[in-house]
Amino acid sequence: MSTPAAESATGRVGAAETAARARALTKAYGSGETKVLALDSVDVDIARGRFTAVMGPSGSGKSTLMHCLAGLDTVSAGQVWLGDTEITGLRDRELTRLRRDRVGFMFQSFNLIPTLNAAENITLPMDIAGRTPDRAWVDRVIGTLGLGDRLKHRPAQLSGGQQQRVACARALASRPELIFADEPTGNLDSRAGLEVLGFLREAVDELGQTVVMVTHDPGAAAHSDLVLFLADGRIVDEMPRPTAAAVLERMRLFSGSQQPPEGSGGSGPARG
Repeated sequence: MSTPAAESATGRVGAAETAARARALTKAYGSGETKVLALDSVDVDIARGRFTAVMGPSGSGKSTLMHCLAGLDTVSAGQVWLGDTEITGLRDRELTRLRRDRVGFMFQSFNLIPTLNAAENITLPMDIAGRTPDRAWVDRVIGTLGLGDRLKHRPAQLSGGQQQRVACARALASRPELIFADEPTGNLDSRAGLEVLGFLREAVDELGQTVVMVTHDPGAAAHSDLVLFLADGRIVDEMPRPTAAAVLERMRLFSGSQQPPEGSGGSGPARG
């Protein structure tokens, strides 16, 4: 199944409206009898300035899809673009530069440098690249995330929610074209998770960012504009303007079980 945005191949949606897209994206691990097809000829577009959630059962290919779209993993076949740039086939150095300059990342494990304070962690990718941060933008991000009084603190002096907010600020600080978030609330309690989801939502609504989030939690997915459902390496369904209840019901259908997916419903109210 292709998403509606993927119909840009027929001219309905222009490249300017997509932050990333893939055509016939295939990813296989191993070979012969041990070969595992993680992604099976996926066509997808990620709309610019929107919040897209990716869901599916364990092993459905959702994290693999994010990693391929972000250029963190190679593809076995097909093409991937970030904006107008095709990233499949780029040399390692070019791909590293593209990820550094145009993509932001948030991971479940935060990935903060323990010897640096919050302010230094936020600007670290730009410091490594030798770029001068846009001070007005960084200050706006810090203010939006409520980190103004935590900038001198090292990660060990911050709560889990505060650490993830620093990771969120780091992803936003360079004003990337696209932010990928892989289970960003997975290591947080429900209150901290709600805060981070609210900040991602605000990053889209108020700061004009584009966010792709992999999650297993229907409550988290309910903060997005669109949910893409994966099963067996293919996009099998989608849901615009999701609610937690509707996402949970759809996941139950995919799993063939009447039991809710692990962790479901724990990240707050659905968006209308």
